[in-house]
Amino acid sequence: MTSNAIIQLDHLVLTVRDIRKTIDFYTRLLGMREETFGDGRKALHFGSQKLNLHSVDRVVDPNVKHATPGSADLCFLVTGSLEEWIKSLSDRGVRIILGPVRRIGAQGAMRSIYFYDPDENLLELSTLDR
Repeated sequence: MTSNAIIQLDHLVLTVRDIRKTIDFYTRLLGMREETFGDGRKALHFGSQKLNLHSVDRVVDPNVKHATPGSADLCFLVTGSLEEWIKSLSDRGVRIILGPVRRIGAQGAMRSIYFYDPDENLLELSTLDR
């Protein structure tokens, strides 16, 4: 057995149609922080992770073969109650498409709500059952 192990996700690249619209959605509604890095690229920070943003009309890495807006399904663990999140998102015009429902995540049992971002990526906000 090797001592090598994957310990956590550092970042994920999210392909989007409109970087500004995506940044507005994730910063204003979900509280992420915008960052500029590299050659003017944009990212969204939260906790110790980040989402690097890739505009569908700009080749960032020629090795990425199928960068497609709306193909992601992301789950974020959140603080506060899901009822507070539902109210906050609904007040800002975001339609909850499912939830609260019970799910099993990487850390165990949780409650989740689901909705779409501007590119129709499926977003799940979850609280752990403790």
